[in-house]
Amino acid sequence: MKNIAIILAAGQGKRMNSTTKKQFLLIKEKTVLQYSVEAFIRSDIISEIIIVTSADEMEELRREYCNGLTSKPCHVVEGGKERYHSVYHALKTIEECDYVFIHDAARPFITDEILTRSYEAVLKYRACVTGVPSKDTVKIASEDGYVEKTPDRNKVWVIQTPQVFSYSLIRQAYESLISQEEELSQLGITITDDAMVAERFTDVPVKLVEGDYHNIKITTPEDIELAEVFCRSIYGN
Repeated sequence: MKNIAIILAAGQGKRMNSTTKKQFLLIKEKTVLQYSVEAFIRSDIISEIIIVTSADEMEELRREYCNGLTSKPCHVVEGGKERYHSVYHALKTIEECDYVFIHDAARPFITDEILTRSYEAVLKYRACVTGVPSKDTVKIASEDGYVEKTPDRNKVWVIQTPQVFSYSLIRQAYESLISQEEELSQLGITITDDAMVAERFTDVPVKLVEGDYHNIKITTPEDIELAEVFCRSIYGN
């Protein structure tokens, strides 16, 4: 099997209130991105890595992770305006592949166990996403800021990455998305993850796979503080 990890590192991280993009912030002695890349390099499941980043970061990342510096083929691709554009740019560079693992670089604590569970699921279901059951009660808000309804917490999951798909399935779904993105924009539909693309443009149901509560997304300064605590817990330093 040829399995490719697409690591999305093109985000601006505006909510971090930092001149440094969140994927390049340090947690202990490593950048957020480095934790993600190293997890996929270690995994026996992954054959190849594609890092998607902004144009001004491409050469630096090629020097750091590609050019024979990793044990696996590594490529750097320029990102797009929106997250889904970045994923599509990466998918278009792939000539042959069985499964793709799409991961946000801002989630530094991806584990071998998560990758293994995801891989076992995608082999069976063709489409799966990692996540964890919500610990909190969730409210659906109306447009004017009132509680509209309260979904059953037992059915609510907080979705993470990686999100893993048969390459042919997700490539076709993204082709359909790109061809219809103007129409979706006019309807006010915002695509926020890959599962939404599969849900809307294929007839294959997306399987939920257990992630990890440590698998947080670095978004705000408080997340860096929490990540440092997790880092000590996970790595003992």
